[in-house]
Formats: sequence, structure tokens, C-alpha cells
Amino acid sequence: MTHNSGGTPQLDPTVPFLGEATIRGILRYEDLIPAMERALADFSSGKALQPVRNILPVEQHHVFFGVMPAVYGDVMGAKLVTLAPDNAGIGLPTHQGIIVLFRAETGQPIAVMDGRLITEMRTAAVTAAATKLLAKVNANVLTILGSGVQARAHFEALRLVRHFTTIRVWSRNPAHAQALAAEIGGTAASAEDAVRDADVVVTVTHASEPILHGRWLKPGVLVNAVGAVGLANRELDDDAMRGSVVVDSREAARVESGDIALAGSMVYAELGEILAAKKPKPLAGTTVFKSLGLAVEDLAAAKLVLDSI
Repeated sequence: MTHNSGGTPQLDPTVPFLGEATIRGILRYEDLIPAMERALADFSSGKALQPVRNILPVEQHHVFFGVMPAVYGDVMGAKLVTLAPDNAGIGLPTHQGIIVLFRAETGQPIAVMDGRLITEMRTAAVTAAATKLLAKVNANVLTILGSGVQARAHFEALRLVRHFTTIRVWSRNPAHAQALAAEIGGTAASAEDAVRDADVVVTVTHASEPILHGRWLKPGVLVNAVGAVGLANRELDDDAMRGSVVVDSREAARVESGDIALAGSMVYAELGEILAAKKPKPLAGTTVFKSLGLAVEDLAAAKLVLDSI
């Protein structure tokens, strides 16, 4: 902040931009997972102000443009995010975006930062928080359905909360499944073979029809359903959705989750309600954590970056 000759405060017009390389050098899952636990507990306790994101379909380009605002603690801001599934075929990220932060008290701009890596890492960190809380303590078989950026991020985050001795990978592209399995010390398999006897299953695909069937799941499994945003899209069939359903946001799930809507499932709790001890953990059977992604998660991650500079 500068002052003019009359002593009136003037806002510094220079707002720093933090690129992906800077963020990659700062953000760590060891810090991000507990930050997501706090953010989700605060969200479900009414300590954050956040509407459901607004998504604008850009049909001529097969792109979705999302606006995700929130106020959390001493910051407010928004993530502007794009989803372009066709980018996978031309070597560009399917998810891109920026995050803009302001001081909550004064509205002063603080920073602008790349949102792609933050989205990637906070999504996996939220799943890790859910797995830490909801998966069996002795869970050791991990299945990942999907082979893209989120598949890799989830492996990195989940191995910090459970000791997985067996890792299985499935993808609609067998070569991609083989490549990821070799990279992370796992085995590529069919979807059914990958899921059978798994303790934790992660679905991170762009599927619009079920790729996971409940008849494959063993009792007590935790399914982290991360892909398939939108009421017309789903990754899990009706049988897979018959267990206890936990969400990041009830309001978002009602308008954005085809997995829940198309199966007619009831939401047991928000993850933050369980983290804040407002609801007990589900006791038996299959548990499905449906993750849609929240602006408060982005703000908490961005603030973590800002505080580490």
C-alpha cells in the first residue's frame, strides 16, 4: 500500500500472480490433507459462506466454465475453472483455472494464482481425508478406476493415510492402465478384477455411464466417487450406491450428482459433519464418498500457499 501527498492510503496496483511452478514447490499433501479436514469441518459447521458453483456450458466448444466463490476466515475469493474433456486428445489439461484471493475485511485483492495444480491436489487431499476417516484401519488393497492426472494424484495422497500393499488399475485405455500401473507399482486389470476384494476403490473417470458395479464390491469397502459431475452422469450403478452415502456438500450433491440422483440414494452425512463429530461414522456395509469439489477447499489450499511464501 502506498500514500499520496495528502496521506490517503492508496492500494498498490500490483497483485502478485503465483504460477504452477511456484505452487508445486510449496504445496505438500502432508500439509494439505489436514487443511482440507479443517476446511470441510468448518464448512459443515457453518463457518464458511459458499453458494453452489455456477456452471456455464459452452456447447460449441464442448467446454464447461465454472465460477466458484466463497468466504472463509480472513479471505474471500473465487476459482474460475474450465473443464474441456477434448483436451485429453491434444495434450492439454482437461481442467484449468485461476484462483483470485481478497482480504475478507476490506475486499483488497491479495493474489491471483494458477488453479490447475491446486484443483488436482486438493481433490486428492479431500479423498485422502475421507479415506483416513472412513476406510478400515487395515485396508491394504487399493483400486483406481481411471489413469489420468487425478489417478496419479490420488495414489500420491492416499498412500499417506493407509499402507496399501496391493494396487490395481483399470482404464478404458489399456495402454494407459499399464503405464500407470508400472509407474506406481501396481497391476493393470479389468474393472471387475480390479475391484473384487478391494478395500478402497477410487473412481476418477469422465464416464457418463456406470463403470463400477455393486456386485463386485466386498462388504466394508470404501468407494471414493470423484468423477461424473452433473445430474446426467454417473460412475456407479444402483447397487454400488446402496450403502451409506457421504458427500462434501448436501446442497451441491442435490444439484450436481448423477450418482446420487439416478440411484435415488439418501445422503447419510457430509464428510465435514463426521470430521466435526456432529455425526458418527457409518458402522457397516459399503460406504460411498461422493466428492464434487468445493470453493472453500480451493481457498484453504490457496491460503496455505500464500502463508508459505
